[in-house]
Amino acid sequence: MQTRTVFFISDGTGITAETFGNAVLAQFEMKPRHVRLPFTDTVDKAHQAVRQINHTAEIEGVRPIVFTTMANMDVLEVIETGSKGMLLDMFGTFVRPLEIELGVKSNHRIGRFSDVSKSKEYTARIAAIDFSLAHDDGQSNRDLEGADVILVGVSRSGKTPTSLYLAMQHGLKAANYPLIPEDFDRRQLPPALLPHRKKMFGLTIQPERLAEIRNERRPNSRYASLENCRHEVSEAEAMMRRAGVRWLSTTTKSIEEIATTILQELRPERLVY
Repeated sequence: MQTRTVFFISDGTGITAETFGNAVLAQFEMKPRHVRLPFTDTVDKAHQAVRQINHTAEIEGVRPIVFTTMANMDVLEVIETGSKGMLLDMFGTFVRPLEIELGVKSNHRIGRFSDVSKSKEYTARIAAIDFSLAHDDGQSNRDLEGADVILVGVSRSGKTPTSLYLAMQHGLKAANYPLIPEDFDRRQLPPALLPHRKKMFGLTIQPERLAEIRNERRPNSRYASLENCRHEVSEAEAMMRRAGVRWLSTTTKSIEEIATTILQELRPERLVY
């Protein structure tokens, strides 16, 4: 398939356009060239975008693909009428039919993060990120009762990126704790976590993959040896089974898949979309 250029144009951050566009493009075996044009919020900027799209069409000899999320109809009209790209307008596809179905006009709000000073959801999201950073890798036992999720697992099993994703994407306060040799010797979870078992979720990983990851950080160390990785993973899984902690293997799963599974299993009450 010929290489194509894909434009993501928005009068806001463009995050929605890019997320949707990439999800659609993932269905095709292609590696498009991405061009991001956020904050295209005036007619002048729209004309500049049109010139860039049309220049690309002339150079490449094929239509660029253009994903848009535009609340400003004047700006969108410039792109619709002037560009030589294949236009996929999310708001036109979804918002306007919903206006007809619901019998009300949308508020045509530009961007997911407009007027953040008045947004309780945004404030909650920032607080969740702060909490997750403060409780990363077992740094703090304070305020664990305020956690929505507590992730446990051996070192380098994916706890930190999953915690931050849950905080940034869903506004959840996620703590994470590494299971270490002292825990295996005691044959029980860290004492500070025991009162919060209902909030806990375990992450495990295939020992071979864990050894690869650890060798990138500490090459040729006992920490990264396959023998040690097999021992730690086996002990951690046995510990989680004894404690009744739900868990999954992160070996072949994306952060999004891991987080979705956690949300389905724990169903935290406070969840921001």
